[in-house]
This record gives sequence, structure tokens and C-alpha cells, in this order.
Amino acid sequence: MSNLKEIKNRIGSTKSMRQVTRTMEMVSTAKIRGAQNRIEGTKPYVEALAKILASVTKATKVVHHPLLETRPDVKRVMIIAIASDRGQAGAFNANVCHAVEKLIAQRKELGQEIELMTCGKKVVDYFRSRGIEPDFIGQGQSGRPTYEDVRVLADQAIDEYSNEAVDEIVLVSNRFISVGTQRVEETVLLPATMEDLEDEVAETDEYKAQMEYIYEPSAESVLEKLLPTFVEILVYRVLLESAAAEHAARRAAMKAATDSADTMIKTLTRTYNRARQAAITTEIAEIVGGAAALEDQ
Repeated sequence: MSNLKEIKNRIGSTKSMRQVTRTMEMVSTAKIRGAQNRIEGTKPYVEALAKILASVTKATKVVHHPLLETRPDVKRVMIIAIASDRGQAGAFNANVCHAVEKLIAQRKELGQEIELMTCGKKVVDYFRSRGIEPDFIGQGQSGRPTYEDVRVLADQAIDEYSNEAVDEIVLVSNRFISVGTQRVEETVLLPATMEDLEDEVAETDEYKAQMEYIYEPSAESVLEKLLPTFVEILVYRVLLESAAAEHAARRAAMKAATDSADTMIKTLTRTYNRARQAAITTEIAEIVGGAAALEDQ
């Protein structure tokens, strides 16, 4: 790269790109805090709902509900893949897509049929490029999901499981562990189990005391109303976790891009200075040589 103008243009374009990546890093950093706050905001509601449901299931000697029914012979599985509508987030989307592909292959080896539901434009594009058309497509709200968007997805999943159109529902998404760590997880959404309820209940003194509730009109009717809501809020929380993980992954990717741009600018600047010095040296040598030739004449 001996052309000084070319090197200078390259430095200018790299600085412009660094400004963009640094801005995106700052935006993602700000969005992470908002996403974390939304996750924290759902915890009291989930805990209270799980506490009531756990109490209901213990109060009723025999619990009958389609969403609690475990089917030993699983023939058809619904896989819900949750990723992002946008790229520039490192391996965030690719990790989910690869995990879903692996899960599909494993379930097909067991002779199970697959129904694929997707949330996020990137995961839709990924499977369409491989000739797989999702049975459900949700996109446009991956960065800030709303409860109404979740309800459409959750209601369809609940309806199909209740009508025995599918025998198991699995969620595949990125879980937000920390700002620097995100992990792809597979979560069995349905059938719901007592273990799911117990996991969501905080071990408070009130819960340990096993307080008794009076249910009107009956414990079974309360279970009938609240269990679908519990499934909806679980899906909502998974989407919130995915949104937080997306912002964290994009922040890390943009920081890496900014650092790479800084390194490239330093390298190009050194190259530019060396090329400029070489050009000046060449010009001086030519001047000295020309002067010496004139003196010889």
C-alpha cells in the first residue's frame, strides 16, 4: 500500500466505521439495563402466580388439566426457536440455529415429527435458506418484546398441546447470564410439571409455612384459569431473557469491532508515515542527484 492517497482514504473510512461501532456499543449498553429491569419486573408476578398454582395442585387430590398431562409416547414435537430480528451480534443467532438443527436431527432419529415455530427474522431466514418453512413466524419485536406478541405465540402452543396436536413443546433460546455471558438453553414448556412451579417459587417463610387458601368457586376452576397464564408469562420471560442476551451479544461484538478498528488505524497510520517518509526521502535523493548532475555540467 505505497499509494499515500489510498492509505489516507483507508484511514478515514476506518475511523468512520469505528464511530459507528462505538455508537452501537453505547446504545446496546444502555439497552441492556432496560432489558434487565424488565426481567426483574416479571419476577414478583411469576413467583406469586407459581405460589398459587403450587398451592392449588397440592389442595386438589387429583389434578386434571391438559397442560399437566404427560404423554409417554411422544410422536409430534413443537420446537420454538427464539433469536433476533437483527444481526451484528456475533454468534447470537447462529448458536440458536445450530442448536435447533441439532435438536431436530435428534428428534427425527427417534421417529418424531417436528413442528417448527420461529421468533426473529434471522432464524426464519436461516431455515428458509435450507428449504424449511416454519409453521409459525413471529418477528419485529425481538429487541423489546411485548406481552401481546407473546400471547399470540403462547396461545397457539397451548391450543395445540391441549388438542393433542403436539405431544411436547420445547423452547430454544439464548439465556442472559451476565453482560459478558449468554448461553443457549433448551426448555420444555409443555407439559408443565410441579417441578416447574417449585422452581419459580421463592423459598420465603410464607411459602414454607404452607398457608391454606380458600378457592372460589373451586381449586380446579382456579387452576383452569391460571395455568395458561403461567405458561404465557414463562414464554414472555424467555423472550425478555433473549432480548437482554441479544443486546449483550451486540455490545460485545461492537466492542470487538471498535477495538479492531483502533488497531487497524494504528497500523495504517504507521504504514502511512513510513510511505510518506520514503516518498520524502526519494524526492530529496532526486533533488540532490539533479543538483549534482547540474554541477557536473
